[in-house]
Amino acid sequence: MGKDLERDLGLPAVMAISIGAMVGSGIFILPGVAMKMAGPAVVLAYLLAAVLVLPAALSKSEMATAMPESGGTYLYVERGMGPLLGTVAGVGTWFSLTFKGGLALVGGAPYLVYFLDLPVKPVAFAVGLVLIAVNVVGAKQTGRMQIAFVVVMLAAMLWFTVSGAPNIESTRFQGLFDSGAGGLIGATGFVFVSYAGVTKVASVAEEVENPDRNLPLGMLGSLAITTVIYVGIVAVMVGVAPASELTSSTVPMIVAAQQVLPGLGVVAVVVAALLALVSTANAGILSSSRYPFAMSRDGLAPAYFEAISDRFNTPVRAINVTGVVLLLLVFVPVGEIAKLASAFKIIVFVLINVAVMAFRQGNIESYDPSFTTPLYPIPQLVGIVGGLALLPFMGIVPLVGAVVITAGSLVWYYLFVSRRGGVDREGAATDAVRRSVGRQIVEETETEVDQETYEVLVAVTEQTQSDAERSLIDLAIDVARSRDGAVRVVRFDEVPDQAPLERSAELLTEGDQAFEARLTDRATDEEVPIEYGEIVSHDSRHAIVNYAAEMDADALVIEQHAEGLSSSIMGDVSRWIEDHAPCDVIEVADYDRDDLRTVAVVTDNQPFDPAKVAIADAIATRTGAAIEFYYPLPAGTPESQRNPVDDYLSELRELTDAPVRTTVVDDSENAIGIASANADLVIVSGSRGGLRERLLGHSADDLIGRRNSVVVYGAEQPGRFRQTLESRLF
Repeated sequence: MGKDLERDLGLPAVMAISIGAMVGSGIFILPGVAMKMAGPAVVLAYLLAAVLVLPAALSKSEMATAMPESGGTYLYVERGMGPLLGTVAGVGTWFSLTFKGGLALVGGAPYLVYFLDLPVKPVAFAVGLVLIAVNVVGAKQTGRMQIAFVVVMLAAMLWFTVSGAPNIESTRFQGLFDSGAGGLIGATGFVFVSYAGVTKVASVAEEVENPDRNLPLGMLGSLAITTVIYVGIVAVMVGVAPASELTSSTVPMIVAAQQVLPGLGVVAVVVAALLALVSTANAGILSSSRYPFAMSRDGLAPAYFEAISDRFNTPVRAINVTGVVLLLLVFVPVGEIAKLASAFKIIVFVLINVAVMAFRQGNIESYDPSFTTPLYPIPQLVGIVGGLALLPFMGIVPLVGAVVITAGSLVWYYLFVSRRGGVDREGAATDAVRRSVGRQIVEETETEVDQETYEVLVAVTEQTQSDAERSLIDLAIDVARSRDGAVRVVRFDEVPDQAPLERSAELLTEGDQAFEARLTDRATDEEVPIEYGEIVSHDSRHAIVNYAAEMDADALVIEQHAEGLSSSIMGDVSRWIEDHAPCDVIEVADYDRDDLRTVAVVTDNQPFDPAKVAIADAIATRTGAAIEFYYPLPAGTPESQRNPVDDYLSELRELTDAPVRTTVVDDSENAIGIASANADLVIVSGSRGGLRERLLGHSADDLIGRRNSVVVYGAEQPGRFRQTLESRLF
């Protein structure tokens, strides 16, 4: 039996974890570098970064109250966007948080050795080992330590800010925007990682007491406090110290403290800096180690990480692996780590905002947050657009690094997760997109079915047998009658290029006379208006397509012919007409309206073509038959996919005038065969298309040679992207 994590983190601990995770490298390491980019406007960069982080904090607060489980960003993106992007977010966030922990260790070393003559990297390595051990012992001890750290460093920072504010020289803010918008935006992206810790506590949500209250209050409260701290301290730093000294120093906070708090004040700032940097690294281990733990529970990482210590009740293996990565980062240049962590954190926060929108738009009954984002979806849209706007200003190295991490996550998913199987969950976004696409298709089908007029062109040739001709005209009449349409039957005669068209048009053969006699009788007997005529050309296929365009036909009815692979590639007459006709093309094989009781409409793992549904309804209404929709779904299709399909089929039933039945067929490979065995007429969609369909064939090819079958080539063919989307969603 699995073990659960103990809930022992109250609101003070939640805020301490978030503040401790933020107030570290963001204020003690980055201001000097950011000032090189933006000048005095670095103060605005910290404020703007907080504004762009706020939507993610709101989104994560909402999702955390709906899913108070360990995993944080990974969990929400995985549930919202699906396991593939969940893997990307989980791996990426794990690395970015670990990178920030390494940044805190290495960046804090100059403060530590300010009074002590010690080597930087060994000290950082030793501090990392201690923090790993603390996290192995348990979150309760960690939470208490975070509170102590935060209280001490906030007191020192308050002292620095209050003492320094009266000494601010306004002249140091002259040329506030000399670096331009590019400098301000670049600095905003650079310091973005300073606020990353605001949502870290969500990754230990399973250990938080009263998460419905403490999670949103903790995240939003800590963001507000940290923003005030950052803006206040940076304003004092810029206002009291020379810019050249701040931008050239590895300890810019001490440079500023020497101007307003010499002696004891400098010592207090050093102590606060060390506590802040240690707490940043500590919170990084605490939260980042939960990502492999949560991913392993969902089958996206090896089960090795899922183990919980019997002694300490903590995910000790996940903590140890995270700790090893953290210790290795001690030997990586600080600047590159900071840029990479910031760029990927922007991407992750964008995904968080998208995820909450996916939950809102999806039909997820279990999603019932006790806290909801005010003014939704405006904050999310601001966060998405703002985050994406920052990325181009981050530089090449962090963008390439983010791409590498993303690509590595995708490779891991396809090599480990997909091949192993067992993960059949779908994200809320998939459900939302599926239902949106379904609604759009239903609307398109309704428009097609309710079309008021319908002009049908029947194209025959001198090779068309009289029985086939009658079959084509019967179907055209049935389709046109229910829409107050008309039928035009045209015989297209083709003569050699050497024969003058004028001379050929004057010749009236016995076949021409018989055709006119048959159509005269037919036009007299039918209620639907029927016109007829003959056209002579050197190329009948071009003549047919051109005439259909000239008469503005809604549908072109032609005889169905069996095709071989060679003729399809070289381009036979029927295939060329299907690809170039300006209207729906209806290929008919031995249509017999007598004793027509069931019209089967079959699709291949995607919604029904609207034109096909409209034609089936017209035929069934005219003949008194019933429609049966056959929808193939492979055996084992999850309910999350079957339910939207059932909803789509239910809406489809409401659109037709004829009685409707629906059948979901597990055997998708033989759906047409099943329909043919149970129906009097089978209608499928053909593909106007590309080389792939010509070489590999299409489901419509299975009907060739079958009696009483219709293949519909809709004029409005969805693009390749939409076809792929529909086949994956449905």
